[in-house]
Amino acid sequence: METNELIESFADFASKKRIDRATIIRILEDVFRTLIRKKFNSDENFDVIINPDKGDLEIWRYLKIVDDNDPEFNEDLHIKLNQARKIEADFEVGEDFAQAIKIEDFGRRMVQTARQTLIQKVRDLEKDLLYQKYKDMVGEMVTCEVYQALRRELVLHDAEGKELVLPRGEQIPKDHFYKGDTVRAVVHKVDMQNGNPKIILSRTSPKFLERLFEKEIPEVYDGVISIRRIVREPGERAKVAVESYDDRIDPVGSCVGMRGSRIYPIVRELNNENIDVINFTDNLELFVARALAPAKVTTMTIDNESNRISAYLKRDQISLAIGKNGQNIRLAGKLVGMEIDVFREESLNNEDEEDVDLSEFKDAVDDWIIEEFHKVGFDTAKSVLECPREDLVRRVDLEEETIDFVLEILRKEFE
Repeated sequence: METNELIESFADFASKKRIDRATIIRILEDVFRTLIRKKFNSDENFDVIINPDKGDLEIWRYLKIVDDNDPEFNEDLHIKLNQARKIEADFEVGEDFAQAIKIEDFGRRMVQTARQTLIQKVRDLEKDLLYQKYKDMVGEMVTCEVYQALRRELVLHDAEGKELVLPRGEQIPKDHFYKGDTVRAVVHKVDMQNGNPKIILSRTSPKFLERLFEKEIPEVYDGVISIRRIVREPGERAKVAVESYDDRIDPVGSCVGMRGSRIYPIVRELNNENIDVINFTDNLELFVARALAPAKVTTMTIDNESNRISAYLKRDQISLAIGKNGQNIRLAGKLVGMEIDVFREESLNNEDEEDVDLSEFKDAVDDWIIEEFHKVGFDTAKSVLECPREDLVRRVDLEEETIDFVLEILRKEFE
């Protein structure tokens, strides 16, 4: 292979991989200096001059001219005077002799090896650049195209054709994408697996919701409104606590928009995920009350030692506080960073006469079991029956079989 063919083919390959000119020259020089060291043992007295645009390569070896009988003669560093004068008659001892080295001097096998080494170095560099690029983008939103839809993950391509993956566990449950679809997600993490970068995206991360807020709401993007906390059950419900640094701006109203115009594109992107936007405050009681909305809390007690909050509500507000399948109370607890228990407020009238106090079932249910229900705010039969079984299992410190036994007893009361 001719010198210019080797360099031009490599330069063309590297430019397609978007490698800059300075890096191309550095790689070429590294490879040719490796060839020099293999053939001449050292590259200290060599100059490698490369112009990848024209395919030019010059390799110069510099030897010190010494006397013909010099006892310290070293053929890797020196050239004898009589040999130098065969090239140019007026050379003298002590001068430098520049010897041009042709690529053919290395032999065809070494040149072919160099070509493969050049290509491999570019591929390794490409992998490293991809890893570094996306490592710095963790938490940022990207837009990709579906290249292949597999059972466990989506294989995506970014604008440069680089491969990224969106695992099934990082997709919203209602997501359905097909080849050619456009997908928005955040860079979740970047790993190196067997020397290859693996860029993992996510649509379930709270960061994804935060980036959507920044994109759709100018005040959030500009930093006038700050997102303080986000909790999600992807595809179902989310709570976002926001705060404004400008007293003239209503952060909740700005995020929701006129008739929901600003929040709607975000809800649509998240497959109709319900988003509760609330005002953040350092007042914990007020923050808890806002987090439990739409339920209205009457009073509450906060136990910092056990990291639990007891919220007392009127009977008709308890189901609102708990929410569908316990979502509202779970998300509220995550938002404020404490476990929340809801209790029915003692009524002064007889508005709950159709309900039955749990203590009335002592003949069928042991006192200690009833006490476990009391501990987490369940005082009446209907308050237990209205709560989803999954939430009862999570909140009440009893075996599932025991909870099912109590539910059966209570249902018979109202049959």
